[in-house]
Amino acid sequence: MTDYLLRTLSASAGLRGLACVSTDVVDEAARRHRTSPLATAVLGYGLTGAALLGALLKVRQRVAVKVEANGPVGKVVAESDAYGRLRGYVPVANVSGPSQPTAEDVADALGRHGVLLVVKDLRLKHLYEGAVELQTGRLDDDLTYYLEESEQIPSIVRIGVEMSESGELVAAGGALFQVMPGFDEKAWAQVLARLDALDVGKALAEGGTPEEILTRVFGDIEYEVLEKRELRFECHCSREQTLAALKLLDRTDLEALIEEGEAEVTCQFCGQVYAFDREELEEILAEVTTDAG
Repeated sequence: MTDYLLRTLSASAGLRGLACVSTDVVDEAARRHRTSPLATAVLGYGLTGAALLGALLKVRQRVAVKVEANGPVGKVVAESDAYGRLRGYVPVANVSGPSQPTAEDVADALGRHGVLLVVKDLRLKHLYEGAVELQTGRLDDDLTYYLEESEQIPSIVRIGVEMSESGELVAAGGALFQVMPGFDEKAWAQVLARLDALDVGKALAEGGTPEEILTRVFGDIEYEVLEKRELRFECHCSREQTLAALKLLDRTDLEALIEEGEAEVTCQFCGQVYAFDREELEEILAEVTTDAG
């Protein structure tokens, strides 16, 4: 596997550690959405953050990370599940900016004032939703704040996206560490200091791996690798889902589409286009009319 995430545990220190490389996932999303270098970096932060939160889920569960803020990009949406399948988008794909954006450039593009929303499908009757005000606009810092404030788990998240001088994606990835009940406070302080001193994106761009990141952050703290999980871009949209969405339109809207002769619906997450001709639209209208009657 190319992109992957490692999930680890230090039982002696009471700490959980995750580290991942997400370069190919981000590159695939950027290609599909034709993002500018700055928008690619914003999307990279969102997808990597979703990958890290997704690794905390149980089987068949999903999580969405959504940020709505006051910057020129203004929004990023990324989703992950417990199997490492990711998708995401930014509404402004061609936002202008430096070809080699820094973390501060990414924060300015997304916006420093807004809301971070985390939505989880835990296979219960209702979705779980947690929201916090943005603190810095840097998504890793704001995810750290979310985990501590909304989920009451002392945590640290670090994400890095490295671009070349020409605006090509070089590396993307991140790390997440959390405490567990009865954790060793001294060991936790060491982890915080080491991770704060580590530039994750730069480390990966220089050929580093999630294994090496975990080794550097844990230091002499013993830990074990619980899982190595593949990460990949995968959208679960389908023609059937799109057809169901068209059936929710009212009669007037459907008639307008029939008059135009066709309808094209583009998935926000992956860019897949689903086309419906006049005959198909007339069948949808007939079905909707029959159901309404």
